[in-house]
Amino acid sequence: MDLKNKRIGFGLTGSHCTYDLIFPQLERLVELGADVVPIVSNTVKQTDTKFGEARDHLQKIEEITNKSVIASMQEAEPLGPKDPLDCMVIAPLTGNSLSKFANGLTDNPVLMAAKATLRNQNPIVLGISTNDALGLNGVNLMKLMVAQFIYFIPYGQDHPYKKPTSLVADMNLLPATIENALEFKQIQPVIIPHNE
Repeated sequence: MDLKNKRIGFGLTGSHCTYDLIFPQLERLVELGADVVPIVSNTVKQTDTKFGEARDHLQKIEEITNKSVIASMQEAEPLGPKDPLDCMVIAPLTGNSLSKFANGLTDNPVLMAAKATLRNQNPIVLGISTNDALGLNGVNLMKLMVAQFIYFIPYGQDHPYKKPTSLVADMNLLPATIENALEFKQIQPVIIPHNE
């Protein structure tokens, strides 16, 4: 499937160490002709870390997509009935947002956009990046793995011995995952060896 002119919501949550893997994927989607709509969580909007300042991340996202970032609940809500997406991506998806999404909580713009997309029965693509996916959050991961309209970028353990409960998606597989999701199929295999 071609991604040209597909309206793709791209939500980023607060796994700040993963942004250097995410920005090239945003660029790839734009190069493939997708109409990328950037959406950020409150954490992305407000938090400066050793991985960079929030305002610099927002500026880079806007430069890549040539669109203003959606950063409020009010801006995200119309992505359901009024201005729908063909597909919604959340990458990176933190354990915190994973838990909220799996349990129907909507407290930031990214989760609001995902909820709005599910309302239209359009696919959601998740790129997990969390230290507790095989720990307390495992139950939430499995809830989403079996949920209708939800698809995962293939993922694996990034540090099995130092961080045995951590899982990270292979972000290079994002475009292929979206292509499959637009046909309501999960790309396989889902669980893969993670390459550093």
